[in-house]
Amino acid sequence: MAFMPPTGPQGAQSPPSSPPPQAPPPRPLGASTLAVDPGAISRCMFRMTYVWPRSGPGFWFFPTFVGRTSVAGFRWNGFFWMFTGIDLQRIDAFTCV
Repeated sequence: MAFMPPTGPQGAQSPPSSPPPQAPPPRPLGASTLAVDPGAISRCMFRMTYVWPRSGPGFWFFPTFVGRTSVAGFRWNGFFWMFTGIDLQRIDAFTCV
């Protein structure tokens, strides 16, 4: 399934105008759950957010849409922001700054 940028009165959402911080934040303490709660990650909407996936390296993310089972927004690839979506079950931990 392809994720499309959410639209609204302002049109398509735009990525941040600057890169994320150079260093990742400290990983939150506590046990992982089976899936990230949509209500918990929704507080990070339109904020720089660091995501630790269940597999693979962590990355900076700028969420612009939170659904029941997924989150979409812009992921920093080291050079520029690119639009992407992530299943909430694939996220181990996150923190917004």
